[in-house]
Amino acid sequence: MEMQSQKKSVNIGGLEIGKGSPIRIESMLKTPVTDIDGCRQELKTLKLEGCELVRVAFPEMSCLQSLKALLEVSEIPIMADIHFDAKLAKAALEAGCMAIRINPGNMPKGGLADVVRLAKEKKAVIRIGSNSGSLNNVQLEQAMGNKAKALFIAVQEQVKILEDMGFDDIILSSKSTSIAETINANLLISRHFPQYPVHIGMTEAGAIPEGLIKSAAGISLLLMQGIGDTLRISLSAPASEEVRAGYALLRSLGLRKRGVEVISCPACGRRRLDVSKLVEEIRPALKDLPDGTVVAIMGCEVNGPREAMDADIGVAGTPNGVVIFKKGEVVGHLGEEEMEKIGSLFKDML
Repeated sequence: MEMQSQKKSVNIGGLEIGKGSPIRIESMLKTPVTDIDGCRQELKTLKLEGCELVRVAFPEMSCLQSLKALLEVSEIPIMADIHFDAKLAKAALEAGCMAIRINPGNMPKGGLADVVRLAKEKKAVIRIGSNSGSLNNVQLEQAMGNKAKALFIAVQEQVKILEDMGFDDIILSSKSTSIAETINANLLISRHFPQYPVHIGMTEAGAIPEGLIKSAAGISLLLMQGIGDTLRISLSAPASEEVRAGYALLRSLGLRKRGVEVISCPACGRRRLDVSKLVEEIRPALKDLPDGTVVAIMGCEVNGPREAMDADIGVAGTPNGVVIFKKGEVVGHLGEEEMEKIGSLFKDML
């Protein structure tokens, strides 16, 4: 793809983002940085789920020692999230953060110059961008009220500031609560700045399930156009749910294979088993299966092996239990009293 061939790669603590790299899954700590124990536990959970980059709010200098403590223990690269204060950005870089998220337009020029010099020295990455809550009246007037264009104008201004300072280890981002605004803003960004990696997502998407639906709709449209090098599914839910959802989205689009994909029928009056119950019962055992495995749970013979023939392994309900199938071929049966064996049986079959 031409857009990818022009793109540069940035490195955050060994994590490559951009040209030639997988689309990265990130999240943000929901625990205040001052709660060290809580943050450590959240980081541990995120690591187990496969989170590759975590953003941490760094709101004031009194949090610096806490940030340093997290940097010492985190197995995930940390990006410090900073607003307005150049001194905080400098402190985060000096503490060892290999990435910061700032808005260059709302920092004093002198302070920003110091931040950029330090980022160059540390070989750190700066993420910049806009969201629907950060637009000012001038940007909206220039865009003649078109919020997507205003979001792009805001990014354009920030890119110019950093480029004029000779800095280009940049990740761009533009988000809105509106899918249309987010899509159109990112189309403009990718067209005008094809060289820079882009972080994508829907801001303030909401809780589950609404937030999942909005995020999947917006992010998928971008990914299918080749836009997006790192993503966060922002949810009013635990950060681990954001990471799981991110991988599930990439799996469904064929862009990454981490984890197991479960396909299951919606169930109807023909069903021979409780599909939703069985899915939840065997889910813990699925973690032991190889990444990229497709598992089918089908309620009856009609929706069984043939309809799910592309699944690596699966089960379909029968009057007396289930049939076990592999790539559409029946390879065994289990009676109703043996259903608890399904998880271990799947593992043995792969």
